[in-house]
Amino acid sequence: MERALVACVIVMAACGQPPPAPARATPAGGVIASNIVRADYAGSKACSECHHEIYDKWAASPMRNMTRDASTATIRAPFDGATLHVGSETATMEMVDGKRTMRVVDATGTHRFRITKVVGGRYREDFIGKEDGGDGLEHVLPATYVFATKSWRYKGYSVMVKERPRMSWKGVWSRECIPCHNTLPYVTMLYDELYGPGLPGYQGKLSDRVLPPSRTWPAHALDETGLEKELASEIGFLGGAQPDETGLRAFLPAAANAMRRYLDGTHLVELGVGCEACHNGAREHSIDSSIVPSFEPRSPLVGITPPKGHAGTRSQWINRICAKCHTVLFTQYEWTWEGAGRRDQHPGGSSTNSGEGRDFQLGGCSTQLACTGCHDPHVEDPPAKLAAMGTPAGNKLCTGCHKQMATAKAIELHTHHAEGSAGTACIACHMAKKNMGLDYGLVRYHRIGSPTETRRVTADRPLECALCHADYSVEKIVSTMEDWWGKQYDRTTLRALYGDDLGVNAIRATLARGKPHEQAAAIGVLGEARDKTAVAALVPMLSHDYPLVRYYAQRALQRITGDPVAIDVGAPASDVARAADAWLRAAAARP
Repeated sequence: MERALVACVIVMAACGQPPPAPARATPAGGVIASNIVRADYAGSKACSECHHEIYDKWAASPMRNMTRDASTATIRAPFDGATLHVGSETATMEMVDGKRTMRVVDATGTHRFRITKVVGGRYREDFIGKEDGGDGLEHVLPATYVFATKSWRYKGYSVMVKERPRMSWKGVWSRECIPCHNTLPYVTMLYDELYGPGLPGYQGKLSDRVLPPSRTWPAHALDETGLEKELASEIGFLGGAQPDETGLRAFLPAAANAMRRYLDGTHLVELGVGCEACHNGAREHSIDSSIVPSFEPRSPLVGITPPKGHAGTRSQWINRICAKCHTVLFTQYEWTWEGAGRRDQHPGGSSTNSGEGRDFQLGGCSTQLACTGCHDPHVEDPPAKLAAMGTPAGNKLCTGCHKQMATAKAIELHTHHAEGSAGTACIACHMAKKNMGLDYGLVRYHRIGSPTETRRVTADRPLECALCHADYSVEKIVSTMEDWWGKQYDRTTLRALYGDDLGVNAIRATLARGKPHEQAAAIGVLGEARDKTAVAALVPMLSHDYPLVRYYAQRALQRITGDPVAIDVGAPASDVARAADAWLRAAAARP
């Protein structure tokens, strides 16, 4: 009988229609019973009547505008004929018949793309388009517009990759960008967790594989037959082929294949990051407001188990929602989390932006503190608000739990810094600014920890105290930490990092000897310090092996000198090096 029901669902789903809303499963006044399958979702518009003030703020937020229809969106990037060069290939942004177009000339010929969607809008805009006379798919286009520099950059250089000889526009939007920048049913991001190793690759994974095993929250089927029916419905909605066999081992691969092959913008709960991307499906709540929505994924079909020793607090469920997307950038850069298959090698957290949600779960505060304690996802975070949290005025966030540090005297004794000084700010030390941000500046590590931790001192340049004390030597910093906090650090290990003479400046030694992301951190510190003596050392960084680091050097030099560095640092390194030398000579000649 149960298999017959599955077959019935398959026949109904073959029409490709959204599944009907289920009969109410939650009694009035209870917590929502199901919030992860497609029928559980109502769309953000359903929230507007009761939550109109929050809805109106969200409607103008980076979350809502994470993906926009190019025909109606306000787009800041100028399509004025500017041309981007990568090797011998070009992308030209222009208007054709009143429509935004990107013309790509590569080894295969000329390709003209009509812009259909814009992704992002807080720090940059990426573009999606269909090729005239092409395959009909929406492709991820090779040019990104960066607001900080008001200039175009090769999209491939958004992450830590080495210089590329040519452009790429073969990526397909529906296979690469949809889940994190739009709203989909939560269950569609669990297929790999439910199946285990060997599932066909698909975009939409919510996998804990980038967490240590002790921190994973495994998903498991509670009702296999019911889940099978749900998967059949989802496959049919996407227009995919139903499996020949029954059972989850057949339906999960079929669902993953259907997502990879057929998912597009017509199958979203909604374009952009909607209310239910974070609050989970809330159709029942929209019908009866006494039914309470839940940040915890809830379903009679699927369960998610907290790791041993964790209760699954409200903060933890919120943090896992954020980590669905703020987990990692898949660059294969050697020293990021996914590089070389390592999970827990970077002591401070991600070296590049977009791993904050995952990093935060590894710190000591994520069971009681939610990401929303600092960030309001309904609005764009005011920079002044975030900056204030890194001052002594922001300490209340921490002393609410760490009550032993609630007095000014206790903070002064703990930090060895004068009351009210920058060195008494909790976040300034415990969330060091060493992560590469999206605007060529540094942002905070989100793996909350201490700058005195042995692994941070001996495996993560520069020393975190040097971020403020940029004029200090390695020896001065480590000997001070040993004196103040009773630590002991191995000098042989430190010499391997900084050189035989530990009297060397910690920032300058990192610039000279560090890994690429560590060099970017040193570059950012020198730029913030407006250190004019660093100009000659920074100029070679304009032709760094990793183009993303070049942009950090360009910004730092402009901050230090106050002069534009009018060099296309995305050009081949040899060309950039010649232009950089000429710029340095011209700068030296100026009074």
